[in-house]
Amino acid sequence: MNTNEKQPKKEKKEEKPILKSTIVTEDALYEMVYDRILNKTSYIKIDRRGQMEFFVEEVKIGDSRYRPYPPTYNLIEKNVILFPSLTCPYENEEEILAEVQTFIHKYLDITEIYEQIATYYVLFSWMYDKFNEVPYLRTIGDFGSGKSRFLQAIGILCYKPIFTGGATTPSPIFRIVNEAKGTLIIDEADFKHSDMTSEIVKILNTGYQKGMAVLRSEGKGTFEVKAYDVFCPKIVATRETFSDKALESRFLVEEMGVGKLRSDIPRTLKDDFYKDAEMIRNKLLMWRMKNFFEPVVYREELIEGIHPRLNQIVIPLLSIIKKEETRERLKNFIIEYNGELTADRGLSWESDIVFAILKLEHELMGHEVTVKEIAKSVNDQIDDDGETLTARKVGWYLRKRLQLKPYRRNRGYVLSFKTNRQKLDFWKERYGITDADIRGEEVNDVNDVNVTENIIKQQELF
Repeated sequence: MNTNEKQPKKEKKEEKPILKSTIVTEDALYEMVYDRILNKTSYIKIDRRGQMEFFVEEVKIGDSRYRPYPPTYNLIEKNVILFPSLTCPYENEEEILAEVQTFIHKYLDITEIYEQIATYYVLFSWMYDKFNEVPYLRTIGDFGSGKSRFLQAIGILCYKPIFTGGATTPSPIFRIVNEAKGTLIIDEADFKHSDMTSEIVKILNTGYQKGMAVLRSEGKGTFEVKAYDVFCPKIVATRETFSDKALESRFLVEEMGVGKLRSDIPRTLKDDFYKDAEMIRNKLLMWRMKNFFEPVVYREELIEGIHPRLNQIVIPLLSIIKKEETRERLKNFIIEYNGELTADRGLSWESDIVFAILKLEHELMGHEVTVKEIAKSVNDQIDDDGETLTARKVGWYLRKRLQLKPYRRNRGYVLSFKTNRQKLDFWKERYGITDADIRGEEVNDVNDVNVTENIIKQQELF
């Protein structure tokens, strides 16, 4: 054998394509669609010039190849994640909002104000990745109050809704949200394990802000810490409030089961529900693609007369709407909603002050607290750069609104817990503050869980 002869080079093994439902580059956006009739998935592409391309089966970026999830993917087959089937034209933004609201109204019995808020939230979910923070929707109610219908009727219209149903455990939720980056739909009634609440709180606390990954320790024998991105819109149904007060402030809440169900609400969901929802998702996909590369104007102005926490969480909803008249209408609904919260759920400066006093009593284990300490505690609970309370203003609220009696000491004005016990207990009950709220809820950053390699079986939702 001639050793000078060149040996044939071994061909480099081609890397497997990466499965993704959305691809964003500097110049283009690719969104996955799923045609259920043809049982086929593909990408729709739009570039910065507005040129669209359909039935894209593979995208090459550098040395990497990307493909959409195949129709045989378990989470697609079982309707755990829903995708548009194509893009549909629409006349204007107002038309889409009207169709979304009509759909929600047809299938869900909620207050008129919240119906409007949910409508704007659906639209926002299709552009959430342009923002650094997201608000959440939540319904509270007992079993049989309509919470599941709330999740279905609103969630099915949102951007890539991810329905966690049946015997869902924490592990796949972290993985699915990290991969799909859609809208997470969570029903507390489906939590089957005692540690589920803390796991969900972890996802909610971390997933409202871009860039805050959840760390999890995974593996068998040798554990490896992995980071999961759970930033996305979320729609949640619970029977009670969460202990974490800061988390509570990120929800737009509707109570279910407080009145008689409207007689025109369909008791069962038929094929029209799913067909109409898919048509609306197709229009919303077109809206996303036409507006994705447009600059977002962040509307951070204060809405006069509403609580700063509520003002903060509605900024993204206001920022996606271009028409001034539509934004003003949403502002009016938010002002009405704020009034309901103040009356029914205690979202007010007074409730914040009472909560701060009770929390400080628990933490300090003393007999009294300064008004200055109360003001600091209240301001620490406000997760934005908006309006805050001065110690002088807190003193005014204590005397004039809460009938609590601070008195002067060398270190300033102080409030005695014992002297004001009866009034404090009254306001605690009035604002629905529980002992669990006062103690708070501790959530670890790393959860040592053995994670299997296979996604657990998902219960078919529809």
